[in-house]
Amino acid sequence: MIEIVRLYDTFADLLKYPGEGYPPAVERCRLALEDVNAEAAGLLAEFSDQIRGWDTALIEEIFVQTFDLNPVCALEVGWHLFGDTYDRGAFLVKVREELRRHGVTESSEVPDHLTHVLALLGRMEPEEADALATIAVLPAMEKMLAGLEGKQSPYENVLRAIRCVLAGPHAIVAQEMKHE
Repeated sequence: MIEIVRLYDTFADLLKYPGEGYPPAVERCRLALEDVNAEAAGLLAEFSDQIRGWDTALIEEIFVQTFDLNPVCALEVGWHLFGDTYDRGAFLVKVREELRRHGVTESSEVPDHLTHVLALLGRMEPEEADALATIAVLPAMEKMLAGLEGKQSPYENVLRAIRCVLAGPHAIVAQEMKHE
């Protein structure tokens, strides 16, 4: 369980506003993935190559352009599922309850921000994580990735790596849900 917690927390670090230690965080995540998921590790290696030599200000600028100024790729899971509706409000309340129940500390981001949700997935019981990943996280990530299509953002590789890892353990549940 500790390994999955560390892996999901490392992914969450890549989706926080980048600071001075961002490139080493990318490398830590890539190394953690080498023995877990070679495809995801390769995607992070591509991302690392894309941002190699960039200063922190440029990484920050690309992050903001990708996630903060581009609503179709916002990092809020519930927004992709429900838009700005009452249902999203209910989803936010439920996610906040789960964050508290699992001891995940919230940042200044809303509870359904992908950084919080990833940390939560890593701490949930497998059945709970399967349900959240298949019903909410993976569908939202598909919308985020569709929003990046053709934009040539290096962050597409980060999201694809996360989706690749999440789809692995949760894919069987997703298939079973489709057949019900």
